Amino acid sequence: MRVSHNAFVVVADGRKMMFFRNEGDAEHLNLQIEKKRVDQNPSDLDQSTDQAGRASSTRTGGANWSSGSNVEETDFHQQEEDRFAAETAQLLKERALRGEFESLIIVAPPRTLGELRKHYHKEVSDRLAGEIDKDLTKHPVSEIEALISAAE
Repeated sequence: MRVSHNAFVVVADGRKMMFFRNEGDAEHLNLQIEKKRVDQNPSDLDQSTDQAGRASSTRTGGANWSSGSNVEETDFHQQEEDRFAAETAQLLKERALRGEFESLIIVAPPRTLGELRKHYHKEVSDRLAGEIDKDLTKHPVSEIEALISAAE
């Protein structure tokens, strides 16, 4: 993928966001970090304190008798990851409205990318030059540069 000089590159997942600026050119990326944030998001088990509700029927027998959970469990960990993606989209909106970037590349795992897309502002969408559906948040910058350059 060609990333123009001064393009904005965001590498994110549900817990970590890194905002880069390409100080290089389209042939030789030189990503410089502008902002980094890591959210503390414990596992769902550590965040939930109660079991799902139970319902039992007073009927005895019969084809319609059932028991078990009638309440779907909330995945607090996933809720927090979705909130974090929405917050990342909000930061992109604010920066786009201030005219801080003309071209944007977003790199995120598929689920995070989908959540980001739900929250793209028109000014962000208009500047979007490409998306890569990979999780690169744990990779060193040199590998991120190489993987972006190799992407189509």
